Amino acid sequence: MPTSSRYAYTRVGDGEDEEGGSGSMSVYTSSGSSKNAPHFGITGTRLGGWVTVACTAAMVLFGYDQGVFGGIIITPDFLKTMGNPNATLQGAIVALYDIGCLFGALAAMVVGERLGRKKTFLLGVIVMSIGALMQVFAFTVTQMIVARIITGLGNGMNTATAPVWQSETCKPSWRGKLVVFEMVMNIAGFSISNWMTYGFSFITGSASWRFPIAFQLVFSFIMLFTIPWLPESPRWLLMHGHEAAGVEVLVALQGDGARANDDVILHQKAEIMDAVRMERDAAPSWSDILHMRSGETGMIQRLLLGAGAQLMQQLVGINVTSYYLPLVLQNSVGLSNTTARLLAAWNSVSYLLFAFAGIALIERAGRRKLLIWGATGQCICYVFISGFLARADDPVYGTRYGAGATVFFFLYYLFFGICWQGVPWLYPVEINSLSMRTKGAALATAMNWLSNYIIVEITPPGIEYLGWRFYLIWMFFNALFVPVVWLLYPETANRHLEDIDHLYRENPTMVLVFRNPEAIQMARPQRFIDAETERAQVALAARGGVLQIHGEQDQLRKRT
Repeated sequence: MPTSSRYAYTRVGDGEDEEGGSGSMSVYTSSGSSKNAPHFGITGTRLGGWVTVACTAAMVLFGYDQGVFGGIIITPDFLKTMGNPNATLQGAIVALYDIGCLFGALAAMVVGERLGRKKTFLLGVIVMSIGALMQVFAFTVTQMIVARIITGLGNGMNTATAPVWQSETCKPSWRGKLVVFEMVMNIAGFSISNWMTYGFSFITGSASWRFPIAFQLVFSFIMLFTIPWLPESPRWLLMHGHEAAGVEVLVALQGDGARANDDVILHQKAEIMDAVRMERDAAPSWSDILHMRSGETGMIQRLLLGAGAQLMQQLVGINVTSYYLPLVLQNSVGLSNTTARLLAAWNSVSYLLFAFAGIALIERAGRRKLLIWGATGQCICYVFISGFLARADDPVYGTRYGAGATVFFFLYYLFFGICWQGVPWLYPVEINSLSMRTKGAALATAMNWLSNYIIVEITPPGIEYLGWRFYLIWMFFNALFVPVVWLLYPETANRHLEDIDHLYRENPTMVLVFRNPEAIQMARPQRFIDAETERAQVALAARGGVLQIHGEQDQLRKRT
């Protein structure tokens, strides 16, 4: 029989509980035996782990849904059912999903701050599930396109919300690892879709494509059964005036019998509330931002840095190969259809394995170094890819040159998986302020999907008309991003989310960050640690004063 540990939290706010009493304490058990226990009594690391399960399922679904149509679009029964659409229409079926994702991310930007992280996430899962069911039962191109757009709407909301929710419910030391882990699981979803469509390509009939589409509902069910009972972001709750609920979530996430008046909870709440007060005093409206009036908050610059990270992720050339690697290996390298598809599936496995290294390096190397190292390696890969493909028509050594290009396509995934897969998704969450975090993450995600759509559209004609020169474009962008990151992007590793607010408030005109040691160093600046300690001492002293007053009142009551 499980042991039941009890802990309490103090409702904060105006000092009164919901019934008007003062100093009330709410107590629940962590065993889940009490029907009043939130989150089924799960607390601490286990509760944070379940948040990670939900967010990871979203990213696996993201990867799966992104990759599954690459194999379905060439399935004979699918083409027959859809009336044998031409290449242009096939491309539209694939690419319009990204347009749905774009508008889904924009929708999250509009409603996400109003609904909260959890409700926005749940809404996205429901919309995506409806779209998936519509795809399964589609019989015409029109039905399939509409279904793909609706699925994209839900996925856009999920991908804009999950990293924010994860980052605001986990400990700072785990934030980078967890977000990168979820993006690694995105690759796992992509790999699963490659192998599933490859396996089902040997089956005849509609099951060859309807089952792979329907399989994505497995991940939707995981989220639908976890999100409703998990906690809302404590930062969102405290920012929107739900102080009692916010403290309750902080206590639940801390676990280990924590109470609301424990030092660690008081520290966390004080840090968040300080950021909330600063943002309420100076946070610009969308009108201010559009008119470039962000005051001394650095808000516009931070929005652009977050969105720029997502834009750069697409311009380093990942979806030239992710969506079309079989096409690239077939048309550019000259492999057979079967060999190209099999190599693409195996590449997704190596891509997944390489990406796990990013989890170990994300906090040790930091965001800046990973982006710089990755762009450098990817640039070199595209130099060799272009060089080998330029000689792939050689009648004697053409096969060897093609094999060499294939090796560097695989090596490209090593650099991208380790360095660029997770950081651009994590960075918008870390760089934006509390009041702009949802909008900033959603805007960055929308930028990702818009650039994704453009690249998916231009790749087939680019390969056809430019040949090996097409890959020089991505070589150039990778070379360009090395100085861009070094000059403009501050380090966000080993920082509390509120540390970035202080950095930009104290340096409102900072653009070139390499001149500011605090902006680029790996260790958390000591003065932020000292300020946190000072806040803790003030909170502790205030609590001691309250206890002393209460003691004096008790003595007075005894005397009277």
